[in-house]
Amino acid sequence: MFHFFSKAKENIINQEAKDLNKPIEESSFSSSLNQNIEMLQKLFADVDVFVVRTFQNNYNSAIQYALIYFDGVVNSTIINDNIIRPLMLSQSVEEGSNLTDSLSKNVVMINEATKTKKINEIIDSITVGDSVLLVDGSDEVLILNTKEIRTRAIQEPENEKVLSGPREGFNESLIQNLAMVRRKLRTNELKMKYLTLGKITKTKVCVCYIEKVVNKQILQELYRRLNTIDIDAILDVNYIAELIKDCPMSPFRTTGDTERPDMVIGKILEGRIAIFIDGSPVVLTVPYLMIEDFQSDEDYYMNFYYSSFSRILRILGFLLSISVPGIYVAVVAYHHELLPTSLLTNIAIERMSVPLPAALECFIMLLVFDILRETGIRMPTNIGQALSIVGALVIGQAAVDAKLVAAPMIIVVAITGITNLLIPKMNAPVIYVRVFLLLLATSFGLYGFMLGMSCVIIHLMNLTSFGIPRIATTGSLQFQEVKDVFIRAPWWTMITRRKNIARDHIRMRNNGGGSHG
Repeated sequence: MFHFFSKAKENIINQEAKDLNKPIEESSFSSSLNQNIEMLQKLFADVDVFVVRTFQNNYNSAIQYALIYFDGVVNSTIINDNIIRPLMLSQSVEEGSNLTDSLSKNVVMINEATKTKKINEIIDSITVGDSVLLVDGSDEVLILNTKEIRTRAIQEPENEKVLSGPREGFNESLIQNLAMVRRKLRTNELKMKYLTLGKITKTKVCVCYIEKVVNKQILQELYRRLNTIDIDAILDVNYIAELIKDCPMSPFRTTGDTERPDMVIGKILEGRIAIFIDGSPVVLTVPYLMIEDFQSDEDYYMNFYYSSFSRILRILGFLLSISVPGIYVAVVAYHHELLPTSLLTNIAIERMSVPLPAALECFIMLLVFDILRETGIRMPTNIGQALSIVGALVIGQAAVDAKLVAAPMIIVVAITGITNLLIPKMNAPVIYVRVFLLLLATSFGLYGFMLGMSCVIIHLMNLTSFGIPRIATTGSLQFQEVKDVFIRAPWWTMITRRKNIARDHIRMRNNGGGSHG
């Protein structure tokens, strides 16, 4: 009996699921204006911004119209002056089977008008800001472009400020973002392909690349992964990034992101593919190499000597940020012989009055520092900066005066935090790698630290981004392969693109001969 009721309940649930997922019948659209209006009103029941404007032609009252749209996402001026006024005042309108064609070609003054009978297309069009024109006696409707999506002005991204270079950044409008890229890449080789992702949000996504440069295998793999996405909503680029990345559980990113048009254009010119998402100012780029974490926007706008020095500092900052706490704890707890006698004596004197072991002390101080940093990020800009600085100074000094923390530990945490600021693109992986190395150093000393570093290096060597190794190893140290890795070489020497990413790897056909020596 219990099995019978369970089976019946399961059948009811399955039937309800089928009813919910049942597609809208496209053939239900009729030639009756009132029936069509009633059907759309049922579909958009309890939607107060749904507007139905009915009117007729002044010279032929038999011709009845209904204009349907969502209030707040349409341009009222276009609706009044370019749609309703011409339809009401036109004397050339005649009843017939080709009325919708005649209206779109001769009466309605709009830049984009398409005919359809499909209910799904009508629903999608109304929700994105288009208006739908229904004509009595016709089973076809006109979808008219009346969108007016208000977005913030183009401005410099807060998270990617540069010393030199363009100051503009993307906003939440997909069309404006694509226009900024198109304005600088004036070639028919620039391709922009639309996709729709998200079963409920139906978010528009654009894949952008240069035809003659892009690697076709990477492009096909990207389309395959995007087409396998089955999710209700896509609201930001991170939704897609997590669903298409090569190693989902790795703390290291395998997709890049930026809010700067110049960075996106530079990566596209290198053979990479950009993924734009409507409603997000951030753009994804694939494939993504390890060295891109240490590259900065202004590297290519400033002197190559200074850019190369800055890049080396960032790489050094990454190494210090993940290793300094682990090395300090390992040396203090296990390997006293590595320190000079005077330094060892000073550290021992400081630690005599501290109740906590060095490892626990380090964990607590790193946690406090991360709390202060996260709090500073969440607070308003001016208050956040003051809170981070004052909080770090006050808590650090108070902890030392109260003999809760040794002064050398404050120095270690400060070095770790400052060097972490050099590489904002790697905040998340740095935290996890640092804790991993610190745990091994606490347990096994420098032997554990070296074991942990070996594991991290092996993981990075095996990590790929769309089939391309994140640490590109070609087996040779040819200049053209490392010219934009640890340093930024002069422009006249960067003749080729990366061979494993770009199909056309020649960037510069003529490098100027001997003009640069």
